[in-house]
Amino acid sequence: MNHAIAHMDLDAFFVSCARLHNSELNGIPLIIGGGERGVVASCSYEARYFGVRSAMPIRMALKLCPDAKVVKGDYEMFSKLSHDVTEIIQQRVPVMEKASIDEFYLDLTGMDKFFGCYQWTREIAAEVTKETGLPISFALSTNKTVSKIGTGESKPSGKLEIKEKEIRPFLNPLSIRKIPMVGEATFQLLSRVGIRTIKTLSEMPVLALQQMIGKNGTELWKKANGIDEAPVIPYSERKSISKEHTFSNDTMDVFAIRSLISGMAEELAYQLRKEKWLTSTVVIKIRYANFDTETKQCKVAYTAADHTLSRIALDLFNKIYTRRMRLRLIGLRFTGLVHGNHQMNLFEDTEELMNLYQTMDRLKNRFGSDAVRRASGFDFSEGNVDAQKMCK
Repeated sequence: MNHAIAHMDLDAFFVSCARLHNSELNGIPLIIGGGERGVVASCSYEARYFGVRSAMPIRMALKLCPDAKVVKGDYEMFSKLSHDVTEIIQQRVPVMEKASIDEFYLDLTGMDKFFGCYQWTREIAAEVTKETGLPISFALSTNKTVSKIGTGESKPSGKLEIKEKEIRPFLNPLSIRKIPMVGEATFQLLSRVGIRTIKTLSEMPVLALQQMIGKNGTELWKKANGIDEAPVIPYSERKSISKEHTFSNDTMDVFAIRSLISGMAEELAYQLRKEKWLTSTVVIKIRYANFDTETKQCKVAYTAADHTLSRIALDLFNKIYTRRMRLRLIGLRFTGLVHGNHQMNLFEDTEELMNLYQTMDRLKNRFGSDAVRRASGFDFSEGNVDAQKMCK
């Protein structure tokens, strides 16, 4: 039985959200970001025409498109609308994977016995737009890779079905850039040997690709040939990551506790970025010397930036620690996780801060998570016991 996998992607999601609440932004070049020293979180199709792209420094974007209007992102609105869309889709399909804040995979395998899968997907897309006002594109095919590429080719407000016999003719003329796992470095490497289209890549010997780009060569060859066996992973917001610290001696040293919380937030945020997660809820937990335990949580816009998460965690601690009693344990948990490509708070981060994160993460990836830390997050004491919690 052939699989039926649909990929749905909200068109210029942050831009569409902003326009919902301000019709004066319709039809003009629009950039969502955080001021001249920030980076582009999203941009309208009108701005893309001039070469503006996501993650580009805003000052560069304004040189390309001087008439563009820059609007600061509204975190809470984006997160709420993402949740609204998630609920609409989840109620209507048997299996849904939330790949990012604005991107979904639907496994409709077997539903063609009762409905036409393409028609069913069209109705879901129409329902999303009717209920939220947000434009959405989709493609339906036999696997995740082909449907994702199809969505990209159908935008904006696109609807596309790529049947099994149509996969190779559809993929062959496209640039290898269209394959999700091909980044700039891989593109440049393959281009230097004349591989620029998916057709040429699909005809390469697998062993040659492995020698060129390593273990990912086989996976890349499969994708170029329209082969992808990755399943649609059922969405759940109950997953979490957390850390707890039990003090060797009960303490009231607020400065040391706050420093510890900052360090825990940094470690967990690095784990989020490494595993490509975003969190929407921060939970702080304290246990007093008499074993009374209290928790407090805060919903946040999807993020994986430790300076944002640390600030929220410290604010929660200030609100929850109200008794003049010694603490036995402190814990921090990030929950409501979704996979996402928006690594950080693109709406308020500067280009310098983005570069700092990328550099720190490269050092951590190479030398270990403790290789480089923010000064506020270091713990120089001995005998501390960290209890690393599991994802659930």
